[in-house]
Amino acid sequence: MTTLIEDWADQAACKDSPPDELFVRGAEQHRVKQICSGCPVRTECLAEALDNQMEWGVWGGMTERERRALLRRRPNVQSWRRLLDAAQDQHRLDTGVAGHDIAV
Repeated sequence: MTTLIEDWADQAACKDSPPDELFVRGAEQHRVKQICSGCPVRTECLAEALDNQMEWGVWGGMTERERRALLRRRPNVQSWRRLLDAAQDQHRLDTGVAGHDIAV
């Protein structure tokens, strides 16, 4: 079983971006989501935001509105980190893909 990277922030595609560029509203969020699309630790970032119910900014390629909707659809998830880790493993088994990131 693969495990998500613990120190993921050091590998994030946005690590050198000023926070003011990442915590934006409206249409600007689409620009930030583009940064996430190629990020090697997108899943870890998303798990962090979901497990800690981050209210602002784009995390793991999802806006706060998208994350709230996901949390409402799946209220019984105890650990998004475990769920996303298991989903990554299953995706790799199903597809033979060795990459680190999957879409949620």
